[in-house]
Amino acid sequence: MKKIRVLVVGLGNMGLSHARAYQAIDGFEIAGLCSRNIGERQELKAEFPDVPQFNDYAEALAALKPDAVSINTWPDTHAAFARMAFEAGAHVFIEKPLADTVAEAEDIAALAKAKGLKLVIGYILRVHPSWVRFVEVGRTLGKPLVMRMNLNQQSSGAQWQVHRHLMNSISPIVDCGVHYVDVMCQVTGAKPVSVHAVGARLTSEIDAKMYNYGHLHVSFDDGSVGWYEAGWGPMMSETAFFVKDMIGPKGSVSIAMEESKTQSADVDSHTKTSALRVHHALLNPEGSFVTPDEIIRMDDEPGHQELCNREQLLFLDAIRNDRNMEQHVQDAINSLRIVLAADHSVRTGEVVRL
Repeated sequence: MKKIRVLVVGLGNMGLSHARAYQAIDGFEIAGLCSRNIGERQELKAEFPDVPQFNDYAEALAALKPDAVSINTWPDTHAAFARMAFEAGAHVFIEKPLADTVAEAEDIAALAKAKGLKLVIGYILRVHPSWVRFVEVGRTLGKPLVMRMNLNQQSSGAQWQVHRHLMNSISPIVDCGVHYVDVMCQVTGAKPVSVHAVGARLTSEIDAKMYNYGHLHVSFDDGSVGWYEAGWGPMMSETAFFVKDMIGPKGSVSIAMEESKTQSADVDSHTKTSALRVHHALLNPEGSFVTPDEIIRMDDEPGHQELCNREQLLFLDAIRNDRNMEQHVQDAINSLRIVLAADHSVRTGEVVRL
């Protein structure tokens, strides 16, 4: 069967991991690599020998005519790059967020549908077995649900440089928040109705209108509520930087991560679980718990690279087997709508009705 020729644009942490996935998976062939100042990246020539390299995305598209494009660039380029790929007749894998605005995201989704091309967005937690189990257990806890999540990152050096660059176009609660708000939507299956958020600028190293700490609250039409907190920078605390739990009338489920194993800005820590702790709320006539807490070990969970491979296997399946991705895309737009509403709330002080 003919291999899918992929142009990979953007070769930071995620782009490089996706390029390695295309290299490893039978069914893909890397048609080319594209990144600004790619000539300075000597390690790419060693790892991907004989793969054409480009500084300019439009030039690469025209020269290679790829079957698919993998977009892993800065967020403010996503919508434009996706549009160019679809107009060139290529399927698209794109890192989150899909676009800067909901209207742009909807336009991209409509263009993919009109062209009969596949669009897959990088929601990595959806291919993570531990997070899939977390969602499944959360659905057994009754309604309403209380969902508490954060991902604070104490970044320095190159990691802080990446975060500062990201904040030229996106805030922490938007960039990372789409993943965890998506989890909330999956668990509740409910319609979000309102969002309120606050933010703070804790450093003079970013634009005066940007904030590097944010905290959002979202309410759903089934009575469920959730919060998500994200902060980036050398000032962030590593105490309780990774909180992921859900509470319902029947009990709770929490992701337990051994803090000694990782650091908050390490990309592997953002999906790592170690174990799920399931708590059952039922009491006996004496007022004691009927069932002790259950620990579901996740020692053999996939690492970051394996998760990227799984995302690309999903992309391959979508293309090869004409898998319907419309619900996947609509879910991505839904979570984007919520976090962009939160960003608006930070900037205006208003509760946003969805």
